Amino acid sequence: MDTEICWHGRGGQGVVTANEIIAEAAIHSGKYVKAFPEFGPERMGAPIRAFARISENPIRVHTQVYEPDIVIVVDPSLIGKVHVASGLKEGGAIIVNYPGTSAELQKAIGTTAECHAVDATRISTEEIGRPMANTSMLGALAKIRPIISYEEMEGQVRAKLEGKLKEAVILQNLKALRRAYEEVE
Repeated sequence: MDTEICWHGRGGQGVVTANEIIAEAAIHSGKYVKAFPEFGPERMGAPIRAFARISENPIRVHTQVYEPDIVIVVDPSLIGKVHVASGLKEGGAIIVNYPGTSAELQKAIGTTAECHAVDATRISTEEIGRPMANTSMLGALAKIRPIISYEEMEGQVRAKLEGKLKEAVILQNLKALRRAYEEVE
């Protein structure tokens, strides 16, 4: 089964890194992947998107994702400013870093699509000590659409962060990943 993902966030929030982690996890589990960001000369804080295609078969499409199966929104301030549900396939899901309920999220987006809220900012602040929600959003994705197993996601988060961060910070990120997996609605 092919899965197309569209991420929404702001520059500096780790959207590109999270997209790379999901791509590397998919490759490690034997799938084919196309993953890439979309941004220009924007500065930190500007809206950005990233895309991933994951398939059991070679991928021949080389364009951005226009009709995603999954939309992941890392920055809740984009709700109402960016039409995050645009092109979402029937049966698709929207996962948002959002402090309210999934029903409140659905209303805020103005959609009848399947919506899932997880307060990734709170989780990351409590576990990592800063509001870096990208790792938490990967945990929510693993729960809502397990295209990549939680264990594979956890392994790739560790692999991506090793050599860049201290072991204590890696463990904090893994705790944030687990909490979001457990707390997403």
